[in-house]
Amino acid sequence: MPSSPLNVTDVFDEPTAYHGRQAGDELLALLWDMDGTLVDTEPYWIAAEHALVRAHGGQWTDDAAMALVGQSLYFSSGILQQAGVQMSNRDIIDHLTAEVQARVREHIPWRPGARELLHEAYQEGIACVMVTMSEGPLATEVVNGLPHPFFKFLVTGDSVSQGKPHPEPYLKAIDLLQAQNPAITAATCVALEDSVPGVTSAVAAGVCTVGIPHTVPLPNLGQVPWTTLSGRTLSDLHGLLQGPRTNSVETHTSGESSEF
Repeated sequence: MPSSPLNVTDVFDEPTAYHGRQAGDELLALLWDMDGTLVDTEPYWIAAEHALVRAHGGQWTDDAAMALVGQSLYFSSGILQQAGVQMSNRDIIDHLTAEVQARVREHIPWRPGARELLHEAYQEGIACVMVTMSEGPLATEVVNGLPHPFFKFLVTGDSVSQGKPHPEPYLKAIDLLQAQNPAITAATCVALEDSVPGVTSAVAAGVCTVGIPHTVPLPNLGQVPWTTLSGRTLSDLHGLLQGPRTNSVETHTSGESSEF
């Protein structure tokens, strides 16, 4: 089992994309969203939401659930209260997290290509940080399912004052990395995201952001659109920083690695 890593809701009118990035910047770090990007846990969250609202006599729709994808848990708990859940924000968060964590203990549904890319980054010395709105216990449960200590830090929803889509989570990740390696800046990082709040957060933090839509579609928010991580390599990510930014949507496919 790997060692444990160390453990902003306004939408910005015009996110400042890739502050200070110049062609030729070196890729030094990957910033990973968790739910929907690294692991396919959104169905776990949605099932838990449906059950909780139903238990309180309310009605919950798939459209309502989709609107919460990528949002901070505090924001989401407020929406669930509006749907009839008569619990405090903290109790809602704790209940949903426990439900999802129990299912993760039974089975971690890795997204295609994610572990392979993580493993390559680990071998090549590219620092990885998880930037998730899930809280520390659930994030730790997921990373403990990996064969190596791939993540240097976890930036979780309970470690920031403002969640995605505010840039604070990504700015915190960069600060943590920079304390270890002053060469790391927003311009030398690439973020991997699947949701509107997540992409908005990363782009507003000045990070080159790859959007891999999964549960919900992604409009153009300044991200580089990819259809999957399957078949993608560090070479693809280096290419995003080495030349003029292009929106490549080429689909890569590959089988799952036998190492995992």
